[in-house]
Amino acid sequence: MSYAVLILFTAGSLFPLVWTAVAASRDNTRLSQTPPPFWFGSDLLPNLQTAWTDAHMGLALLNTAVVAGTITVGTVLFCTIAGFAFAKLRFRFREVLLMLVIGTMMIPPQLSVVPLFMTIAELEWTNQLQSVILPTLVSAFGVFFMRQYLVEALPSEIIEAARVDGANSIRVVWHVVFPAARPAMAVLAMLTFVQAWNDFFWPIIALTQDNPTVQVALTGLGRGYIPDQSVIMAGALLGTLPLLLAFTLFGKQIVGGIMQGAVKG
Repeated sequence: MSYAVLILFTAGSLFPLVWTAVAASRDNTRLSQTPPPFWFGSDLLPNLQTAWTDAHMGLALLNTAVVAGTITVGTVLFCTIAGFAFAKLRFRFREVLLMLVIGTMMIPPQLSVVPLFMTIAELEWTNQLQSVILPTLVSAFGVFFMRQYLVEALPSEIIEAARVDGANSIRVVWHVVFPAARPAMAVLAMLTFVQAWNDFFWPIIALTQDNPTVQVALTGLGRGYIPDQSVIMAGALLGTLPLLLAFTLFGKQIVGGIMQGAVKG
């Protein structure tokens, strides 16, 4: 029964990816027919080549890797430090500032689009990658997540012992906080990387087709009087495969790092 349930959920999880590959291997005429195709066709390679050329997918993948990687490193680093400060340091208005950080999660991101775009326009960052990277280098969720983890996972006695041994704040963070927070940092890194890779709302405003991320590049495939759905699916497949490949190659190392850090913590 357990294996049957696992197989059922696995099949349901893989179906969108398989359907994307099936649609990418057909032509637009076949996709518009009823019933739709449920097996692969012979047009996969031509559609992939068309999507790669029309959407500038090589540049888009490189830009997305740079954006997602930088955002992930910055978010994990800054959120861990901020979470440590809110969890273990004593300073005035700590609880008030924490409530303000949490309160920012309740503000719809659409409300900040106009002032944010005006800011990057004043800085002449329009259509540049830093306009997408810098506004998301720190997240309120990440700060709250790391704070909640470090409250329980990092005993105050260890910090006090490090202070007694002469460690300054930088050494405490590097040698005490980061090792203790490694499991939560790995989880936050995975969540942040996937979110940054798939982010669409702000990049479509800040970037153009001349310097796109993957999600921005895919919008160029849907233009025209009759969008070619098979080419759009091929582009979506190209944008998804690097993410799947990364988790396939490094999934065991990521999980192993999480478990090792959890045991040491």
